Amino acid sequence: MAEEAILEPDLPIIDPHHHLWDLRPLIAAFPQPRHFFIETLTHSAYYAFDQLLADARGGHNVIATVFMECGAFYRAGAEAAMKPVGEVEFVTGVAAQGASGLYGDFRPCAAIVGHADLTLGDGALPVLEALIEAGNGRFRGVRHQGAWDADPDVLGPPFHAPPQLYLSDSFRTGFRHLGKLGLTFDAWVLEPQLGDVLDLARAFPDQPICLDHCGTPLGMGSYLNKLPERFDIWRENIRAIAACPNVTVKLGGLAMAFCGLPDQGPMAGLSSETLAALWRPYIETCIEAFGPQRAMFESNYPVDKWGASYTTLWNAFKRLAQGASDAEKRALFAGTAAQFYRMEHILP
Repeated sequence: MAEEAILEPDLPIIDPHHHLWDLRPLIAAFPQPRHFFIETLTHSAYYAFDQLLADARGGHNVIATVFMECGAFYRAGAEAAMKPVGEVEFVTGVAAQGASGLYGDFRPCAAIVGHADLTLGDGALPVLEALIEAGNGRFRGVRHQGAWDADPDVLGPPFHAPPQLYLSDSFRTGFRHLGKLGLTFDAWVLEPQLGDVLDLARAFPDQPICLDHCGTPLGMGSYLNKLPERFDIWRENIRAIAACPNVTVKLGGLAMAFCGLPDQGPMAGLSSETLAALWRPYIETCIEAFGPQRAMFESNYPVDKWGASYTTLWNAFKRLAQGASDAEKRALFAGTAAQFYRMEHILP
């Protein structure tokens, strides 16, 4: 399918959630048959600055991005707690490439979200301090993934979070240090776990938290064909979380294989109109609950390459925002991300 014409090409976009990685050695090491999610990643196993630049220059006005931790380029030989500092060191180099001006006004990885094992409790503090130093002024926060499900067919072997991670005392001891250092927290859980995010947000009302991927509705494994029957449960939890003023939501991630929206890929070739129709109930519910000032569209690339090209993905988002005012669009596509990740200097 040919690429679509770009809708609203002048609208400034800060892409607040993408990865950079080289998963080829890891994927090659997985035994056959591989879990379904591992197979989906074989089509986006290498995503580096060149690929990000090509996508950002594909016609949409992407002015900057936020890098999201993904376990890439960890320090070899470092103690386990400090290994994630290597990822931030790597991404800081990519950000410096963009800041050179060699590639125009595009500022990749202008903000960086890394990983620290918060279950280390007070032992997480020196890790956080090392991440801040490695970020050279761009480090903004931490994501400690909490995604878990009892059904092994849902997530597969790449994910090892224990159940109820965000409720554990050890995690919360480490979590407290984020606020002391002025850092944000990105929460990734699956839809049945949204209550854990709600509990965390209520327990730490002054800590800025971003709920990733609309709370990740599930459409695979034991949840296959259950999106309609679980929609009301999802919506109730989203509205409860939105009542916590310290939580922001990312509008995206719905093209992941986990969600089944679409249920075929990679880059299924569906039009932005079709994708917008699939995603509308989730996106509109989130915007209604959180408001444009606490919601931001995200690419989640290259994971969402499963369902859409970068160009088509942002066209779908623009279709979903057609009824918004200019000010609301500015917030949804750039302003909320700039505020949450302290990137106001990026905005035109």
